Amino acid sequence: MIQSGKKIKSHFSSFRIISFGFVMVILIGCFLLMLPISTAGSGGASFLDALFTSTSAVCVTGLVLHDTATYWSTFGQVVIMLLIQIGGMGVVTVAISIAMVSGRKIGLMQRSTMQEAIAAPHVGGIVRLTGFILKTAMLIEAVGVAVMAPVFCKEFGFFRGIWYALFHSVSAFCNAGFDLMGINSPFSSLTAYAGHPVINLAIMFLIVSGGIGFLTWDDIRSHTWHLKKYRMQSKVILSVTGALIVVPALYFYFMEFSGSQWEEFSTGERILASFFQSVTPRTAGFNTVDLTKLTEAGLAIMIVLMLTGGSPGSTAGGMKTTTVAVMISSAISVFQRRESAHMYGRRIPQEAVRNAATILMMYLSLFFMGGLAISCIEKLPMLPCLFETASAIGTVGLSLGITPQLGIISRIILILLMFFGRVGGLTLVFAAFSITHKNVSKLPQEKITVG
Repeated sequence: MIQSGKKIKSHFSSFRIISFGFVMVILIGCFLLMLPISTAGSGGASFLDALFTSTSAVCVTGLVLHDTATYWSTFGQVVIMLLIQIGGMGVVTVAISIAMVSGRKIGLMQRSTMQEAIAAPHVGGIVRLTGFILKTAMLIEAVGVAVMAPVFCKEFGFFRGIWYALFHSVSAFCNAGFDLMGINSPFSSLTAYAGHPVINLAIMFLIVSGGIGFLTWDDIRSHTWHLKKYRMQSKVILSVTGALIVVPALYFYFMEFSGSQWEEFSTGERILASFFQSVTPRTAGFNTVDLTKLTEAGLAIMIVLMLTGGSPGSTAGGMKTTTVAVMISSAISVFQRRESAHMYGRRIPQEAVRNAATILMMYLSLFFMGGLAISCIEKLPMLPCLFETASAIGTVGLSLGITPQLGIISRIILILLMFFGRVGGLTLVFAAFSITHKNVSKLPQEKITVG
């Protein structure tokens, strides 16, 4: 009986619940997008097109096969926005929030699953934290709507302007990258607003706000400017995020947007474009310039930013800023011959170092193998294919324009990479192999030389 109980508990582990939840929402979204009412033209979308779009929305990626504004009807766009909201907040977070609103009791299993879903340090206070997440998301998205609505209302009329402000606010905060600007030019993203400070700053604020994680926002709310009281993780997230915005922006300004192909840009537009292209690869997916005009070095930097992604417990995907920070800290500890990695006066557990190394290996392997497979299948140059797979596994949505022309197999590869990037590599592995083997005995140790 005990063994049977263990098997049942293992079968419904938190990791499997999270993975299954994302799959179910993707399939429901796929069914809704296949309905004739979801497309602007006659007839509904095909199964693969609907599945690709639903996966891209739920996994907050932004890669699209059809222009969102012209191919999908208003109903289809609403479905996509709701899928983005659910995927960005997290399927478990939304489910727990609904249960809280309906007055249902949140059990220990639900609390444990919620802890895994938002990367909370402990189960205690998880219901309070869920309420805070819901309020924070609604408040930040409302601020985005209020800031962008006057601009869009002036251009598109009152009702459409409000709808556009809401859609882009949700898409930006959830780091999705879906846009409705195809009415001006298909697949144009925000290129028409390259020099518009309000739209640029609003979108960047929403992207960063969603990408730093709700636990970081909890620290900001609790301790405001008293940075010493922040969790070590929050300090790492804020410092790494700042560095990943400023350093690439300096490169883009001095090395990319100083070229002759950007001579129509004023100094202010180049500054905005530099910062926007530094922020958006961190899983957001909007772009204000034609990415095909960037040099290969610029595209390589964007690939690195896309793979890095946002932070744990956020609306963003990717390897996460903390993973990169832990690996850098571990390397420094090796250089200095220290026994363990340190950050902000705290020692990093060896388990965190092992997990970070595993995540890095998984992301780099899948990113490269996916790009190689698509390049071989589609007979395309390697760089655009690697850019595409980095965008998929990093749940970014940026593209060099090859997504609509990809074949069935290549699209399936991107679907799997998007799902892997949003749910998380370790979550999927732990869901598949949820039984932990703890051996009292250990194998003999033998030295092996590396490096």
